[in-house]
Amino acid sequence: MEKKAFSKSIIKLEDIQKTCDTIIQKLRHDVHTVLNRKGGIVGISGGIDSSVSLALTVKAFGAENVIGIMLPEKDSSPDSKAFAQKLADKFGVKTIVEDITGALEGFKCYQRRDEAMTRVFPEYNPVDYKSKISIKQNVLMQNIPSVFSLTIIDKKGEVKSKVLPIKEYLQIVAASNFKQRCRMSMLYYHAEANHYAVIGTPNKHEVEQGFFVKYGDGGADVMPIGDLYKNQVYQIAEYLGVPKEIINRTPTTDTYTMEQTQEEFFYQLPYELMDLLWFGWENGYEPAEVAKALDLTSEQVAHVNKTFERKKKTTEYLRMAPMREYR
Repeated sequence: MEKKAFSKSIIKLEDIQKTCDTIIQKLRHDVHTVLNRKGGIVGISGGIDSSVSLALTVKAFGAENVIGIMLPEKDSSPDSKAFAQKLADKFGVKTIVEDITGALEGFKCYQRRDEAMTRVFPEYNPVDYKSKISIKQNVLMQNIPSVFSLTIIDKKGEVKSKVLPIKEYLQIVAASNFKQRCRMSMLYYHAEANHYAVIGTPNKHEVEQGFFVKYGDGGADVMPIGDLYKNQVYQIAEYLGVPKEIINRTPTTDTYTMEQTQEEFFYQLPYELMDLLWFGWENGYEPAEVAKALDLTSEQVAHVNKTFERKKKTTEYLRMAPMREYR
Protein backbone atom coordinates (compact mmCIF):
# COMPACT_ATOMS: atom_id res chain seq x y z
CA MET A 1 0.00 0.00 0.00
CA GLU A 2 1.33 3.42 -0.97
CA LYS A 3 2.21 5.67 1.95
CA LYS A 4 0.09 8.75 2.52
CA ALA A 5 1.76 12.07 1.89
CA PHE A 6 3.10 13.45 5.15
CA SER A 7 1.03 16.28 6.63
CA LYS A 8 0.19 17.92 9.94
CA SER A 9 -3.05 15.93 10.10
CA ILE A 10 -1.55 12.51 9.37
CA ILE A 11 -1.97 11.15 12.92
CA LYS A 12 -5.39 12.66 13.57
CA LEU A 13 -7.96 9.99 14.48
CA GLU A 14 -10.59 10.00 11.75
CA ASP A 15 -13.09 7.85 13.67
CA ILE A 16 -12.69 8.44 17.41
CA GLN A 17 -15.68 6.30 18.33
CA LYS A 18 -14.26 3.33 16.43
CA THR A 19 -10.86 3.77 18.11
CA CYS A 20 -12.46 3.91 21.56
CA ASP A 21 -14.65 0.89 20.83
CA THR A 22 -11.63 -1.11 19.71
CA ILE A 23 -9.68 -0.22 22.86
CA ILE A 24 -12.66 -0.96 25.11
CA GLN A 25 -13.34 -4.37 23.53
CA LYS A 26 -9.66 -5.32 23.80
CA LEU A 27 -9.57 -4.12 27.41
CA ARG A 28 -12.57 -6.28 28.30
CA HIS A 29 -11.07 -9.32 26.60
CA ASP A 30 -7.67 -8.90 28.24
CA VAL A 31 -8.97 -8.26 31.75
CA HIS A 32 -11.91 -10.69 31.82
CA THR A 33 -10.68 -13.51 29.59
CA VAL A 34 -6.88 -13.43 29.66
CA LEU A 35 -6.30 -12.16 33.20
CA ASN A 36 -9.57 -13.45 34.70
CA ARG A 37 -10.10 -10.25 36.67
CA LYS A 38 -13.38 -8.43 37.18
CA GLY A 39 -12.43 -4.76 37.02
CA GLY A 40 -9.65 -2.21 37.04
CA ILE A 41 -7.45 -0.18 39.37
CA VAL A 42 -6.20 3.12 37.91
CA GLY A 43 -3.68 5.42 39.54
CA ILE A 44 -5.05 8.90 38.89
CA SER A 45 -2.92 12.02 39.08
CA GLY A 46 -5.08 14.64 37.42
CA GLY A 47 -3.01 14.34 34.24
CA ILE A 48 -4.37 13.72 30.76
CA ASP A 49 -3.03 10.16 30.34
CA SER A 50 -4.39 8.74 33.59
CA SER A 51 -7.67 10.59 32.97
CA VAL A 52 -8.21 9.01 29.56
CA SER A 53 -7.14 5.62 30.92
CA LEU A 54 -9.75 5.92 33.68
CA ALA A 55 -12.46 7.03 31.28
CA LEU A 56 -11.81 4.08 28.95
CA THR A 57 -11.73 1.68 31.90
CA VAL A 58 -15.10 2.94 33.12
CA LYS A 59 -16.53 2.46 29.62
CA ALA A 60 -15.17 -1.08 29.61
CA PHE A 61 -16.25 -2.30 33.05
CA GLY A 62 -18.70 0.22 34.51
CA ALA A 63 -17.93 2.69 37.29
CA GLU A 64 -18.84 0.14 39.95
CA ASN A 65 -15.93 -2.07 38.84
CA VAL A 66 -13.26 0.65 38.76
CA ILE A 67 -11.33 2.28 41.62
CA GLY A 68 -9.24 5.41 41.21
CA ILE A 69 -6.21 5.52 43.50
CA MET A 70 -4.63 8.86 44.38
CA LEU A 71 -1.02 8.53 45.51
CA PRO A 72 0.27 11.88 46.77
CA GLU A 73 3.48 12.47 48.68
CA LYS A 74 4.93 15.57 50.30
CA ASP A 75 6.43 16.91 47.05
CA SER A 76 3.20 16.51 45.07
CA SER A 77 1.25 19.52 43.84
CA PRO A 78 -2.08 19.92 45.66
CA ASP A 79 -3.60 20.49 42.21
CA SER A 80 -2.97 16.87 41.28
CA LYS A 81 -5.27 15.53 43.99
CA ALA A 82 -7.93 18.15 43.25
CA PHE A 83 -7.96 17.38 39.53
CA ALA A 84 -7.97 13.64 40.18
CA GLN A 85 -11.02 13.94 42.44
CA LYS A 86 -12.81 16.07 39.85
CA LEU A 87 -12.13 13.36 37.27
CA ALA A 88 -13.40 10.60 39.56
CA ASP A 89 -16.55 12.56 40.34
CA LYS A 90 -17.20 13.09 36.63
CA PHE A 91 -17.05 9.36 35.89
CA GLY A 92 -18.64 8.22 39.15
CA VAL A 93 -15.85 6.01 40.44
CA LYS A 94 -14.83 5.27 44.00
CA THR A 95 -11.52 6.81 45.05
CA ILE A 96 -8.93 5.91 47.66
CA VAL A 97 -6.17 8.26 48.80
CA GLU A 98 -2.88 6.62 49.79
CA ASP A 99 -0.26 9.11 50.95
CA ILE A 100 3.08 7.42 50.27
CA THR A 101 5.26 9.96 52.11
CA GLY A 102 5.91 7.58 55.02
CA ALA A 103 6.96 4.76 52.72
CA LEU A 104 9.32 7.09 50.86
CA GLU A 105 10.84 8.27 54.11
CA GLY A 106 11.36 4.64 55.07
CA PHE A 107 13.26 4.10 51.82
CA LYS A 108 15.23 7.31 52.52
CA CYS A 109 14.05 8.65 49.16
CA TYR A 110 14.22 12.31 50.17
CA GLN A 111 17.41 11.90 52.19
CA ARG A 112 19.29 10.16 49.36
CA ARG A 113 18.09 12.72 46.81
CA ASP A 114 19.00 15.68 49.03
CA GLU A 115 22.45 14.27 49.80
CA ALA A 116 23.25 14.33 46.07
CA MET A 117 21.80 17.81 45.59
CA THR A 118 23.85 19.14 48.50
CA ARG A 119 27.04 17.89 46.85
CA VAL A 120 26.19 20.12 43.87
CA PHE A 121 24.88 23.10 45.89
CA PRO A 122 26.25 22.98 49.47
CA GLU A 123 23.74 25.64 50.54
CA TYR A 124 20.76 23.55 49.41
CA ASN A 125 18.27 22.20 51.93
CA PRO A 126 14.67 21.10 51.28
CA VAL A 127 13.22 23.60 53.76
CA ASP A 128 14.61 26.76 52.20
CA TYR A 129 14.85 25.64 48.56
CA LYS A 130 12.79 23.97 45.87
CA SER A 131 14.51 21.97 43.15
CA LYS A 132 14.22 20.14 39.83
CA ILE A 133 16.42 18.52 37.21
CA SER A 134 15.99 19.27 33.51
CA ILE A 135 17.49 19.12 30.03
CA LYS A 136 18.28 22.46 28.40
CA GLN A 137 19.62 21.49 24.95
CA ASN A 138 17.68 22.45 21.85
CA VAL A 139 17.08 19.10 20.19
CA LEU A 140 16.17 20.78 16.89
CA MET A 141 19.57 22.42 16.65
CA GLN A 142 22.02 19.84 17.96
CA ASN A 143 22.42 16.08 18.07
CA ILE A 144 24.22 15.35 21.31
CA PRO A 145 23.39 13.11 24.28
CA SER A 146 21.19 14.73 26.91
CA VAL A 147 22.96 16.65 29.69
CA PHE A 148 20.91 17.29 32.82
CA SER A 149 21.12 20.34 35.05
CA LEU A 150 20.04 20.80 38.66
CA THR A 151 18.11 24.00 39.36
CA ILE A 152 17.29 25.32 42.84
CA ILE A 153 15.26 28.34 43.91
CA ASP A 154 15.17 29.92 47.36
CA LYS A 155 12.26 31.64 49.11
CA LYS A 156 13.33 35.03 47.72
CA GLY A 157 13.10 33.71 44.17
CA GLU A 158 16.83 33.51 43.47
CA VAL A 159 17.48 30.74 40.93
CA LYS A 160 20.74 28.82 40.54
CA SER A 161 21.51 26.11 38.01
CA LYS A 162 24.47 23.79 37.38
CA VAL A 163 25.17 20.89 35.08
CA LEU A 164 24.81 17.66 37.05
CA PRO A 165 27.85 15.38 37.40
CA ILE A 166 26.94 11.81 36.46
CA LYS A 167 27.24 10.43 40.01
CA GLU A 168 24.86 13.00 41.45
CA TYR A 169 22.46 12.67 38.50
CA LEU A 170 22.24 8.91 38.92
CA GLN A 171 21.67 9.16 42.67
CA ILE A 172 18.93 11.80 42.32
CA VAL A 173 17.10 9.75 39.68
CA ALA A 174 17.52 6.49 41.57
CA ALA A 175 16.14 8.07 44.74
CA SER A 176 13.27 9.77 42.92
CA ASN A 177 12.30 6.49 41.26
CA PHE A 178 11.22 5.20 44.66
CA LYS A 179 8.13 7.36 44.12
CA GLN A 180 6.94 5.47 41.04
CA ARG A 181 7.86 2.09 42.51
CA CYS A 182 5.96 2.81 45.73
CA ARG A 183 2.93 3.79 43.70
CA MET A 184 3.12 0.59 41.68
CA SER A 185 3.22 -1.50 44.85
CA MET A 186 0.18 0.27 46.25
CA LEU A 187 -1.77 -0.17 43.01
CA TYR A 188 -1.09 -3.90 43.08
CA TYR A 189 -2.17 -4.11 46.70
CA HIS A 190 -5.59 -2.73 45.79
CA ALA A 191 -5.76 -4.80 42.61
CA GLU A 192 -5.10 -8.03 44.47
CA ALA A 193 -7.45 -7.13 47.33
CA ASN A 194 -10.30 -6.59 44.84
CA HIS A 195 -9.39 -9.22 42.19
CA TYR A 196 -8.89 -6.37 39.72
CA ALA A 197 -6.24 -5.65 37.09
CA VAL A 198 -3.82 -2.72 37.24
CA ILE A 199 -4.53 -0.43 34.30
CA GLY A 200 -1.34 1.25 33.11
CA THR A 201 -1.44 4.87 31.95
CA PRO A 202 1.68 5.42 29.73
CA ASN A 203 1.10 6.68 26.20
CA LYS A 204 3.09 5.70 23.11
CA HIS A 205 5.94 8.15 23.71
CA GLU A 206 6.39 7.13 27.33
CA VAL A 207 6.57 3.48 26.34
CA GLU A 208 8.76 3.79 23.26
CA GLN A 209 11.07 6.59 24.35
CA GLY A 210 11.48 5.11 27.83
CA PHE A 211 9.86 7.87 29.86
CA PHE A 212 8.83 5.54 32.65
CA VAL A 213 10.35 3.74 35.63
CA LYS A 214 10.92 0.02 35.27
CA TYR A 215 8.72 -1.79 37.81
CA GLY A 216 7.27 1.61 38.63
CA ASP A 217 4.80 3.40 36.35
CA GLY A 218 5.90 0.89 33.72
CA GLY A 219 4.43 -1.89 35.88
CA ALA A 220 0.86 -2.77 34.89
CA ASP A 221 -1.29 -5.61 33.60
CA VAL A 222 -2.62 -3.75 30.54
CA MET A 223 -1.81 -0.42 28.87
CA PRO A 224 -4.86 0.73 26.91
CA ILE A 225 -3.31 3.96 25.57
CA GLY A 226 0.19 2.54 25.02
CA ASP A 227 -0.15 2.84 21.23
CA LEU A 228 -1.66 6.33 21.19
CA TYR A 229 0.19 9.51 20.34
CA LYS A 230 -0.33 12.38 22.78
CA ASN A 231 -2.47 14.30 20.28
CA GLN A 232 -4.70 11.24 19.98
CA VAL A 233 -4.98 11.00 23.76
CA TYR A 234 -6.27 14.58 23.78
CA GLN A 235 -8.75 13.79 21.00
CA ILE A 236 -10.16 10.90 23.02
CA ALA A 237 -10.23 13.03 26.17
CA GLU A 238 -12.48 15.54 24.42
CA TYR A 239 -14.69 12.78 23.02
CA LEU A 240 -15.13 11.00 26.38
CA GLY A 241 -15.80 14.18 28.32
CA VAL A 242 -12.69 14.47 30.47
CA PRO A 243 -13.00 17.75 32.45
CA LYS A 244 -11.74 20.77 30.54
CA GLU A 245 -9.46 21.80 33.40
CA ILE A 246 -7.51 18.57 32.94
CA ILE A 247 -7.42 18.86 29.16
CA ASN A 248 -6.07 22.40 29.43
CA ARG A 249 -3.52 21.54 32.12
CA THR A 250 0.16 21.51 31.09
CA PRO A 251 1.57 17.97 31.39
CA THR A 252 4.01 17.82 34.32
CA THR A 253 6.18 15.20 36.00
CA ASP A 254 4.96 16.12 39.54
CA THR A 255 8.16 14.55 40.89
CA TYR A 256 10.28 17.48 42.02
CA THR A 257 9.36 20.41 44.27
CA MET A 258 9.79 23.03 41.52
CA GLU A 259 7.21 23.09 38.75
CA GLN A 260 8.47 21.12 35.79
CA THR A 261 7.01 20.16 32.43
CA GLN A 262 7.57 16.81 30.73
CA GLU A 263 9.11 18.70 27.82
CA GLU A 264 11.92 20.23 29.87
CA PHE A 265 12.56 17.06 31.87
CA PHE A 266 12.69 14.52 29.04
CA TYR A 267 11.09 15.13 25.66
CA GLN A 268 12.76 18.43 24.69
CA LEU A 269 9.90 19.11 22.27
CA PRO A 270 6.25 20.16 22.60
CA TYR A 271 4.07 17.08 22.13
CA GLU A 272 2.21 18.62 19.16
CA LEU A 273 5.45 18.66 17.18
CA MET A 274 7.01 15.55 18.73
CA ASP A 275 4.07 13.35 17.70
CA LEU A 276 4.47 14.25 14.05
CA LEU A 277 8.26 13.97 14.04
CA TRP A 278 8.08 10.55 15.73
CA PHE A 279 5.48 9.35 13.21
CA GLY A 280 7.69 10.49 10.36
CA TRP A 281 10.78 8.81 11.79
CA GLU A 282 9.00 5.60 12.77
CA ASN A 283 7.36 5.22 9.37
CA GLY A 284 10.41 5.98 7.26
CA TYR A 285 9.47 9.35 5.79
CA GLU A 286 12.33 11.32 4.33
CA PRO A 287 13.43 14.24 6.51
CA ALA A 288 12.87 16.65 3.62
CA GLU A 289 9.20 15.67 3.29
CA VAL A 290 8.61 15.94 7.03
CA ALA A 291 10.47 19.24 7.21
CA LYS A 292 8.42 20.79 4.42
CA ALA A 293 5.11 19.89 6.12
CA LEU A 294 6.25 21.19 9.52
CA ASP A 295 8.07 24.37 8.39
CA LEU A 296 11.41 23.00 9.58
CA THR A 297 14.70 22.29 7.83
CA SER A 298 15.82 18.81 6.82
CA GLU A 299 18.77 19.22 9.18
CA GLN A 300 16.46 19.91 12.13
CA VAL A 301 14.40 16.82 11.38
CA ALA A 302 17.59 14.75 11.03
CA HIS A 303 18.78 16.00 14.46
CA VAL A 304 15.51 14.93 16.06
CA ASN A 305 15.58 11.55 14.30
CA LYS A 306 19.02 10.87 15.74
CA THR A 307 17.74 11.80 19.19
CA PHE A 308 14.81 9.40 18.78
CA GLU A 309 17.16 6.61 17.72
CA ARG A 310 19.41 7.23 20.70
CA LYS A 311 16.55 7.33 23.22
CA LYS A 312 15.00 4.16 21.80
CA LYS A 313 18.33 2.33 21.98
CA THR A 314 19.45 3.54 25.41
CA THR A 315 16.09 2.79 27.04
CA GLU A 316 15.58 -0.64 25.46
CA TYR A 317 16.47 -2.33 28.75
CA LEU A 318 13.37 -0.76 30.32
CA ARG A 319 11.12 -2.66 27.91
CA MET A 320 12.92 -5.99 28.28
CA ALA A 321 11.54 -8.88 30.28
CA PRO A 322 14.01 -10.49 32.72
CA MET A 323 16.55 -12.67 30.92
CA ARG A 324 16.46 -16.25 32.18
CA GLU A 325 18.04 -18.51 29.52
CA TYR A 326 21.06 -19.60 31.57
CA ARG A 327 21.29 -23.29 30.78
